[in-house]
Amino acid sequence: MTARAEIEDTYAEAFRSIYAEVLITARDRRWLDHAVSSATGNASSTILCDCEAGLDRYLDAAETPDGRPGAVVQFHVPRFRKDRVESLERSLLVRLSQNVLTCATASCFCPDPGENRYKLGRKIAFFGDGYQRRAVRHGRRVWVVPTLGGEFVIDRRFGWHEGLMGGNLWFFGSTIDAAILAAERAAEAAATTPGVILPFPGGLAASGSKAGSRYTFSIASTYEAYCPTLRDRLGEKSRLPGGVASVMEIIINGKCLETISTATKAAIAASVETPGLRRISAGNYGGRLGKSFVWLTR
Repeated sequence: MTARAEIEDTYAEAFRSIYAEVLITARDRRWLDHAVSSATGNASSTILCDCEAGLDRYLDAAETPDGRPGAVVQFHVPRFRKDRVESLERSLLVRLSQNVLTCATASCFCPDPGENRYKLGRKIAFFGDGYQRRAVRHGRRVWVVPTLGGEFVIDRRFGWHEGLMGGNLWFFGSTIDAAILAAERAAEAAATTPGVILPFPGGLAASGSKAGSRYTFSIASTYEAYCPTLRDRLGEKSRLPGGVASVMEIIINGKCLETISTATKAAIAASVETPGLRRISAGNYGGRLGKSFVWLTR
């Protein structure tokens, strides 16, 4: 029987965000994936990225406005940013215009406009240089932009909503392979929960960080107390359990606390019996970063 890892009685400290959802469609899964990959690139962490973005879920052709394969992606920025509304709009404008409009056969729709809206379609449609036009397609009010490949169709307005960022789990492995395997299993399970994204490469973060740094120009830095190669150098200041050679992390952003909690529970259940996994924990700052606690054992 495979031994179960210890699940620490702690919590991940999520903090408030604002986010937007975009439904991308294309003629087939190949070109859909190209659009999603490009639109969500360089969006792992708002430490230096303009936003955190990722794939939420795929939709069958029967579920999309134009009857083609689709994918819902989320884009988050922290709510504590003073320019959060403008910042999120800028991220959407840049990413949709440069990475989706340019992708063969792709179109963009808003799955939930809500009360807070950007006139994003109009701004992106200016690429049409006066030849863009408003139209009704698939029962929706859209902009149609002529392109060399045919035309680009985009909804006129896109909404933004209140969300959460920073849900996380840490996986302490006796080897790096064990830590990666546990995190992979967790990320795959968490991703099946509608309404969440895992913005880091492959869903995993190998560089778990702490808030702050000894360097004034940096807002975050490596969490040295948990770095295996610093155990001997730090001595009693090291917080790494014995027998642990690697720690991998997954980060979960989503629509609400309930959604992130559901994804967290699925991730723990899928990974807890991974061979060589010693402990599952999470990062928090005692409520200094966020007030939404995602408990691992409750």
